[in-house]
Amino acid sequence: MSKYPPIYYSDYLQLDNLLNSQKPKSEEYGFRAHEEMLFIIVHQAYELWFKQILHEVDSINQMFTDDVVDEKSIGIAVSRLGRVTEIQKLLIEQLRVLETMTPLDFLEFRDFLIPASGFQSFQFRLIENKLGLSDEKRIQYNNVDYLNTLEEPHRKLIMETVKQPSLFELVQKWLERTPFLNSAGFNFWQSYKQAVDRMLEQDRNIILENNTLTEKKREFQLKQLELTRENYESLFDETKYNVLLKEGKRHLSNRSMLAAIFINLYRDEPILHLPFMLLNRLVEIDELFTTWRYRHALMVHRMIGSKIGTGGSSGHQYLMSTVDKHRIFIDLFNLSTYLIPRSELPKLPEELKKELGFSFRSLATN
Repeated sequence: MSKYPPIYYSDYLQLDNLLNSQKPKSEEYGFRAHEEMLFIIVHQAYELWFKQILHEVDSINQMFTDDVVDEKSIGIAVSRLGRVTEIQKLLIEQLRVLETMTPLDFLEFRDFLIPASGFQSFQFRLIENKLGLSDEKRIQYNNVDYLNTLEEPHRKLIMETVKQPSLFELVQKWLERTPFLNSAGFNFWQSYKQAVDRMLEQDRNIILENNTLTEKKREFQLKQLELTRENYESLFDETKYNVLLKEGKRHLSNRSMLAAIFINLYRDEPILHLPFMLLNRLVEIDELFTTWRYRHALMVHRMIGSKIGTGGSSGHQYLMSTVDKHRIFIDLFNLSTYLIPRSELPKLPEELKKELGFSFRSLATN
């Protein structure tokens, strides 16, 4: 017998409140639009999932606020970020349910919603801010600050997040503290640069010796190769890198970018496996939100064509403009630019390999 008092399933889940929270506006005007119930439930489900995402992201941000992050926290963070990605997949699939409603079905109640809009989802704005979408990167809504579309209590909640470090900023600081980048007697980046030079020279020879290329195509490929070389060189020249930061072409600091590259290159070393998984989860989150934005924009285009949205935005055009511009961890996507084949990786000194592995000494017993 349980030591706790019994509880009823419906009471625990507050089902009376939950199931009575659907109030179709069409009914208030003496006209029952059948599809409006679906519209409300899908969006309420979104907000519930947004609440869970915030619950996970808040816990992860808390783990990374200290100057030293407990190694156990990395595994927990990877797990919780994995949960976020699974929720995101559900969010994308929910659009398929919404699309069972036709454009004509939507028109039956659309005018009742004005000026309410999904743009006013304060929880989604909280998610964006807590992950690291900066005001500088955010596309304005009808040339108006997004905060002006929200009521005062929700504006205050969002302004609080601006004062707190985002997951992007916290991960950047965590990466900047990564050891192993330089060890006594071994300069990894010097060895890495030599390997890159060999790889690029090999690529140059392949282009020059390819008889199937026209002169125009050969010239184009050589120019692209030179751009790749410049990308690599910016890693080793902090002044050049900081110029790219100022221009908005890079977002992670130079040291954190180097650390992320090192983690990706030596991901097979035991101690770097979880950090690699963490970075990979962040890429997945960015990718899935980008996918969701794109699918959402397509659905809106399908539903309202080129009409303005209920909130007064340009509808489909505005949503499509956010697809690429609102990516947060794009520098982590670009890490692939700087990878080299495993066979070309600089060989790590034995002492460093021991530090990167899980080793222990057995104690002799008498």
